Amino acid sequence: MDRQNQLLRERLQTGFLGIIAFAILMFMLVQARFMLICLAIAIIIFSLTSDAISAIARQRVPNWLATTLALLLIGIGLLWVSATVVSQINEVVTTAISYAEQMQAALPALLEWMGPEAQRTIETALSNANVTGWMRTAAGGASDVISAAVLIFLFVGFMFAERVWFPLKIESLLDEDPVAAARVRQIISSIMRRVNRYLVVKALVSGATALCLWIIFTTAGLPLAGAIALMTFALNFIPSIGSVIATIIAVVMAYVLSADLATTIAVGAACTAVQFAIGNVLDPMLLGQTLRLSSFGIILSLAFWGAIWGLPGMFLAVPIMVAVMIVCAHIPWLRPIAIMLSREGHPDDGLTDE
Repeated sequence: MDRQNQLLRERLQTGFLGIIAFAILMFMLVQARFMLICLAIAIIIFSLTSDAISAIARQRVPNWLATTLALLLIGIGLLWVSATVVSQINEVVTTAISYAEQMQAALPALLEWMGPEAQRTIETALSNANVTGWMRTAAGGASDVISAAVLIFLFVGFMFAERVWFPLKIESLLDEDPVAAARVRQIISSIMRRVNRYLVVKALVSGATALCLWIIFTTAGLPLAGAIALMTFALNFIPSIGSVIATIIAVVMAYVLSADLATTIAVGAACTAVQFAIGNVLDPMLLGQTLRLSSFGIILSLAFWGAIWGLPGMFLAVPIMVAVMIVCAHIPWLRPIAIMLSREGHPDDGLTDE
């Protein structure tokens, strides 16, 4: 009896310690989210460019030259992305101010079918909305983009500086066991390959979708075509719900900017057709079996990381889930998690990738 009580007490203590550790981890993830998001994006950029540097090095180009060129291109790319995002945010804020009266005039016709009570409720909510606060938030977000770009560039630079010593550090951590170190490096390489392949394909698909929506808005003579395209490109990285949200926002913006129901229907139909064709034909054809993740697990991952890190967390949810599944598949006591995250109950260890 005393032995059973002791075991029960130890299990309760372990459970309480686990709960406390989880709470501390959640607190740290929330409080340090800006730095952690920048670090996660820097790791992804480092992973993508490492393959490119290795390919360049095989062409008898010195490694230091390839690394320098890569860092230069990364810096230029981050600067261009930051400038583009900031300019689009400024354009959205300016357009929102100039179209405020038109939006107030267009909303009654849009909400008429909902009935007078619902119409009054929505109009009251919109009249109480703090538009000035939203614009200040948008301006603050623009400055955060520049700060994030600088921090990401610093992270990537130091990762490249430590790149040569990383295999030696892994071997030292594993008590100078070369076999175990080689296996860990193989697992890390498989995660990088899988995430790189997913992000490259997703970037191509999202870019094609964004280009189509830019053409639709430009053809319809509507402003903010660049902002809508940029928003669509970012949201299409979010599986399942990203394309739906992008389409809804595009349709609402088309009605607000045109105040014409026929134009809105035409733009909405075109955007829906593009999202359906690319999302249900091109996207599955290119991705194929790249992810092998549970659809329900993807939704849970989106909800969790979205609650922790917001929109950037939803962007990073799938790469994080891929890494977690592959790592858990190699650890016996964590294998049940890998099984639950896999699509068919057969967790992928990533070692079958070419």
